[in-house]
Amino acid sequence: MTTLTAVQSVRARRSRRRAAVLASLAVLVVVLATFALTIGAAPLPPGRALLALFGVGDAGDLFIVQRLRLPRLVTALLAGAAFGLAGALFQSTLRNPLASPDILGIASGASVGAVTVLLVLGMTGMAVSVGAFLGAGTIALLIWFFAWRQGLHSIRFVLVGVGFAYLASSVLAWMLASADQRDAASALVWTVGSVADVRGAELAVLCGGLAVLALAAAVVSRWQHPLALGDDHARGLGVATDSARVVTLLVAVALVALATATVGPLAFVALVAPAIARRLTDDGGAALSVSVGTGATLVLAADIVAQHGLLGVAAPTGIVTGLVGAPYLLWLLATHERRSRA
Repeated sequence: MTTLTAVQSVRARRSRRRAAVLASLAVLVVVLATFALTIGAAPLPPGRALLALFGVGDAGDLFIVQRLRLPRLVTALLAGAAFGLAGALFQSTLRNPLASPDILGIASGASVGAVTVLLVLGMTGMAVSVGAFLGAGTIALLIWFFAWRQGLHSIRFVLVGVGFAYLASSVLAWMLASADQRDAASALVWTVGSVADVRGAELAVLCGGLAVLALAAAVVSRWQHPLALGDDHARGLGVATDSARVVTLLVAVALVALATATVGPLAFVALVAPAIARRLTDDGGAALSVSVGTGATLVLAADIVAQHGLLGVAAPTGIVTGLVGAPYLLWLLATHERRSRA
């Protein structure tokens, strides 16, 4: 077998496996979505729930499905897809499995921006989303400013991001401790992350913004495999590494800011989803499409568990994602340390 034939065989095998994984995720999403539409204080049989989804049925079924449950379901899927795609871009571009918005401070910056709008300016609604978007963007610009030294290097970017994550978390804790107890309680719920109350204009912005940024991610995806080989090899393949890395990270930051501004910082989704995607596809690359599906599935499943108290108590969605992600982070740190020693 020639080298070219072997390469083609590997690519074909990976393509078949990716297609099988995406099909499996799609089936799982359909099953979870059907379950989410049927379960609740007013349970519905699957047949009636699906008919109401398409506008068929009595007024009560239509109200429950289309006005109450469907927006939450769509928000969970879109936010999970955005976090999964952003995490895959961060980890692939920086060549670090620990690179995620949670650890780099982007999500913490969004929380500071949102809480500032809530507690300092006394505003709610879309203003909170705008504040979160500006907070995430500000932290990202500061990380770039302090990490740039004749180019953007992954290790420096991650270390500077970790520093700003601690800084933003400290500022957030100080703001919550200094605020009125009732105001702080409402702000604290937002900082955990929830898909419960996204409706109308906010959901439309999330949908439209994700569509635009997904197209941008498709454009920058062609740089991911060369960047994964290292800067020297990427330059040899004709990729301008600094500009490619900056543009890709801009897209990733925009995805995080958009999702966090809408639902809050759902902990660890951007960290866990790409790692699961890479293991499912057995591919060391970015696995962008599978990361999108994995993120959407994780958030939808977490919201079902959180909303209906399947762990014993109802809680915001971010609590469940944190319970899943924190053990994974500890495991990743332990295995990464063993690989480094080996």
